[in-house]
Amino acid sequence: MTNNDTSKSVFVAAIFAALAIYPFTGSEFGTDLVTTTMVFAIFALSLELLVGGTGLVCFGQAAFFGIGAYSAVLLSPQYDPGSVAILLPAAVLTAALYALFVGALSLRTKGVYFIMVTLAFAQMAYFVVHDTSLGGGTDGIYMTVKPTLGAIDLGDTQALYWVTYVLLIAVFVFLAVLSRSRFGRALAGIRVNEQRMRATGFSTYPYKLAAFTISGAIAGLGGFLFAVKDGAVNPELMSWHLSGSVLVMIILGGIGHLRGALIGAFAFVLLEELFKSEAIFGEFSKHWHLGLGMTIIASVALLPRGLVGLPGQWGQHLLGRATRRAEDMEVQNAKA
Repeated sequence: MTNNDTSKSVFVAAIFAALAIYPFTGSEFGTDLVTTTMVFAIFALSLELLVGGTGLVCFGQAAFFGIGAYSAVLLSPQYDPGSVAILLPAAVLTAALYALFVGALSLRTKGVYFIMVTLAFAQMAYFVVHDTSLGGGTDGIYMTVKPTLGAIDLGDTQALYWVTYVLLIAVFVFLAVLSRSRFGRALAGIRVNEQRMRATGFSTYPYKLAAFTISGAIAGLGGFLFAVKDGAVNPELMSWHLSGSVLVMIILGGIGHLRGALIGAFAFVLLEELFKSEAIFGEFSKHWHLGLGMTIIASVALLPRGLVGLPGQWGQHLLGRATRRAEDMEVQNAKA
């Protein structure tokens, strides 16, 4: 393991250590907010597998997130607590099956056509729950009783926090191992040059379809956790706005890095909460979208490699300054 790999591992370990400590020091509101952020981090990791790992820009990721959430609520008993051991696999499987269906058709296209086809399938799912009684229409549906995991009641804020925390680590480790496997290296090859992969004898379509299905399953897991946390779902969970938001998260954090998805999710949610704060921005907080948008534009312009590339940019800047100073000193010595 190189020094760079070691520093990355230490950084990720520090993030998870801070998350493990937070419930003992933070407020109930803060704990609830961090739980939401971890859910979105799982969602962002699902898209990172496609965009950063395979080079597939999917604009319909919210459909899998929403299907996982709706499945959790629809399959949950109305008056008795459901079992996580049943609801969670059902939500993940439902999202994965829809991802398999969408991927089987959309992966026949490329580039902007792939983006538009995935968006179209997401909008189809959106209007199914928006315009029919299945999803409760525009009002959505409620989970009247939160599910349990043995003696653990996920209606408890602390319990849900720790379950989400464990699942976030599990997803991160799974994707890290996957990226280092033969399958992950094949996906990386597809991202860099799919034509060359085909020329070497790889049938790239099954690899992309498998990645698309896995990504949908992970997004469904995030949707399940979101539904349990909020106790309600509505069609906005499948809207293109949410697909755009999660894409911004991984861009903000740094595409091509799992830790970038983590950082991007936390940065996006914290920036959103910051600009919504009336105590800080007063009346401008009503226009928080404007402040958030301007900040993201500035971040993309100033940090082309995302937040994960910030230390490297600082290092290059400092190295450049040191080099210029050395050159100036050489010129002065030559003149002397």
